[in-house]
Amino acid sequence: MQVVFETERFKVRKLVLQDFNAFHEMHNNLQVMQYVRGKAMTYEENKKELPMLIEKYQDPNNDFWIYAIERKEDGNFVGTVALVKDEQEEDEIGYRLLEKYWKKGYGFEIAEGLVSYCREIGKTQLIANVVHKNEASTKIIRKLGFQFVQDFVSDDLKLPERKFSLLL
Repeated sequence: MQVVFETERFKVRKLVLQDFNAFHEMHNNLQVMQYVRGKAMTYEENKKELPMLIEKYQDPNNDFWIYAIERKEDGNFVGTVALVKDEQEEDEIGYRLLEKYWKKGYGFEIAEGLVSYCREIGKTQLIANVVHKNEASTKIIRKLGFQFVQDFVSDDLKLPERKFSLLL
């Protein structure tokens, strides 16, 4: 299992098919997905999504990296982190956690680790787009030093979002 980066409590690694049950639990939860897709994903959708994400690791031109977050203490799948190019070719970060792992400081630790990793691989600027109602993520992004850029309405969710930027 290839570790991409580590934090005090987590290993971030490539997704594997054995992650399916927890991956599905996370994506099938409307609370988790409300600010991502606006709806939970079905079993069938997740059965297609996970292998597609894994396959992207083999593409030398891939600009859509989604990794698993694994807790060091027990090896449990906690969620995913993302480093993707958006439509403007900017490096956007993201993360999502299984609901049972919310409010434990995991989101901040993982996002902070992702920012550090991005510095190590030579990224110079990151963006984060956060739905207005997602106060927990807004708090994390601001704590990491991201600065507000603009408000917009997303094309996919049709919800008001805020774009934040961080110079590395």
